[in-house]
Amino acid sequence: MELKKLMEQRADLQAEMEALLNTAKTEERAMTEEETSKFDELEKKIKAIDGTIEREERARKMEHKEVKPTEVEERAVVEERAFANYIRKQCGVHVEERTGEQNLDMGNNGAVIPVTIAQRIIRKVEEIAPVLAKATRFNVKGTLKVPVWGKANTTHDITVAYQTEFTDITADSGMFTSVGLSGYLAGALTLIGKSVANNADVDVVNFVINEMAKKIAQFLEGELLNGTVDKATGALSTNTTLNAGSTTAISADNLIDLQAKIPTVYQADACWIMHPSTFTTLKKLKDATGQYLLQNDFTSAMPYRILGKPVYLSDNMPTIGSGKKAVLYGDLSGLAVNFREDISIQILQEKYATMHAMGIVSWFEFDSNVIDHQKLAVLVMSVA
Repeated sequence: MELKKLMEQRADLQAEMEALLNTAKTEERAMTEEETSKFDELEKKIKAIDGTIEREERARKMEHKEVKPTEVEERAVVEERAFANYIRKQCGVHVEERTGEQNLDMGNNGAVIPVTIAQRIIRKVEEIAPVLAKATRFNVKGTLKVPVWGKANTTHDITVAYQTEFTDITADSGMFTSVGLSGYLAGALTLIGKSVANNADVDVVNFVINEMAKKIAQFLEGELLNGTVDKATGALSTNTTLNAGSTTAISADNLIDLQAKIPTVYQADACWIMHPSTFTTLKKLKDATGQYLLQNDFTSAMPYRILGKPVYLSDNMPTIGSGKKAVLYGDLSGLAVNFREDISIQILQEKYATMHAMGIVSWFEFDSNVIDHQKLAVLVMSVA
């Protein structure tokens, strides 16, 4: 609708409103219920027209504004195109290249994947592995010391209590300790068949990103949960534990008690993590009224919740068994992860030539440890 017509309609409506008011004034009376209703309806229509006029004016201003991609976005497009071209060239496919897209940085045995590609792989890893996405993350060279507050011993802590005038307050305090995070070298390798890269219908960049992300996520999630002796320490190392009282079964009371191990202040972002087989077992648990504890939740990204909190499944979690740490609950920000060296990725040109494939190898340095044991709790099965 043209702006001129809208303005004419608005003027007509305003004239009707003024006529209603003038009639009441002339007759020296209040407006009737019918007049009041009509007045409110006219006012509502005028407001709607005013809103439409305002939006039309904003739209006209936007029409003349040229939106240009940012420097970062332009670089991402160039690097993705150069990366895809490079892979196809290694497979003997002729590609059209633009100025500045001919070369990638070369390593000893192949090309180094551009930063924008590596960053997309990291984001994809976080999508696949919620443990990494929810952990407290650092990027510090050397050894990182994370301060941790706790009691000086089992009896000493900061206390607040009623006091008597002229009576000394007993001095007491907690203490700071620290958790050291260094870096341990890790690598992941995946092979891509040249027939895949030769296929013009395949999005080579996304194919590489997804394949590498799966490999890295599988490894990282396992380490961030379980850890390895003398290497990274996982979330299951928290000293906040609950014994299940059974070697083979988990009860509803176990889950209620485990959830209660986490202070209320840390409950907002808490979640459950367990193996799929444990999840299957818990799906059959019922409360005292016969209702299943595991509930569908169509309002959140996660389809299931236990005791109001989302459930994440991981093949890297231990299964139910003697002495196993079967269920992790809490706020995963209690786990710290330091990437001393960001993920760098290379394309291996010749190593797998006899297999009609190319290798994609990833290197990174990381370390992890629990920095707040109050945020994480583990259900431990009894020992047979």
